[in-house]
Amino acid sequence: MQWTSILAIYLLLWVMSAFILLPFGIRTHDEVGVEKTPGQADSAPANFRPGRLAIRASVLAAVLCALFVANYEAGWITVDDINLFGNPPDYVTDGDPNTNGN
Repeated sequence: MQWTSILAIYLLLWVMSAFILLPFGIRTHDEVGVEKTPGQADSAPANFRPGRLAIRASVLAAVLCALFVANYEAGWITVDDINLFGNPPDYVTDGDPNTNGN
C-alpha cells in the first residue's frame, strides 16, 4: 500500500474520530455552574477544549489506521468474507444440495 493511500485513510479516520469523540466530556454552563452570556444557547459548551479533542482523535485514528493497514497487508477479512444476506457460503455445503451442509 502506498504511503499516500495510508495518509488519505488516516485523514478520513481522523475526521470521523473527531466527530465521534466531539460530544464526550462536554458540559453546559448550567452543569458546570458558570454564568451564561445573555443570548447564549442553553446547550453551548462551557469547557470545550479543541486541543484535547485533536489529540484523542489522532490517537484513535492512528489505532484504526494501523488495524486497517494490517488487515490490508495480512488479508484477515476480505469482501468475500462479509455475508450481508444470511445465505451460507458455497464452501459450507458438502456437495449435496438437499442436505444444506448437514
